[in-house]
Amino acid sequence: MTNEAAIAEKLLHIGAVQLNTEKPFTWASGWKSPIYCDNRKLLSFPYERDYVKSELCSVIFEEFMQADALAGVATAGIAWGAMAADQLKLPYLYVRPKPKEHGLGNQIEGNLQKGQKVVLIEDLISTGKSVLQVCEVLKNAGAEILGVISIFNYGFPQADAAFTLAGIPYRSLSNYPVLIKLAREKGLVTGEELKSLLNWRENPSEWQG
Repeated sequence: MTNEAAIAEKLLHIGAVQLNTEKPFTWASGWKSPIYCDNRKLLSFPYERDYVKSELCSVIFEEFMQADALAGVATAGIAWGAMAADQLKLPYLYVRPKPKEHGLGNQIEGNLQKGQKVVLIEDLISTGKSVLQVCEVLKNAGAEILGVISIFNYGFPQADAAFTLAGIPYRSLSNYPVLIKLAREKGLVTGEELKSLLNWRENPSEWQG
């Protein structure tokens, strides 16, 4: 089993991923989706949590060895970034979607040095829009963005295009095609459900189940 499949298996095993083509979920964007991925659940399962943390650290060590610091994307990426930074003994910070409305009004929490090479940690990537906005916040503050790592992504062409346009490498520990293939192998979805799941990824904004 590949590392991507091992991550997908753990997500399915603990119920972090739910699949339902008959009663699709509604995302904040309004899109109807046959999948709901809640990676926050991983935090409650010590062995699965430790495996994901180790995989994150391996990708950082192997592909972003020049990293001076890690940054978590608020809120779901905060815990994963902190755990990886602790294991790799790297400085850590996190970035809010917008500046605080009280206190110091910070959007970046932590000690960012200008010129630092930063890797962003996110739990889930769909279109890539929100995490690329965080990249811009860090770049405007003087950071150099080496790349983005997420636990899971949906494999949308929009995300690939957005990261390519931004010139920022990104990696995910697992992804939608791998998870759906595994779900079919385990008999968790039927052949008809598989067709619907694959159709959704091709045109998620128009998919109705």
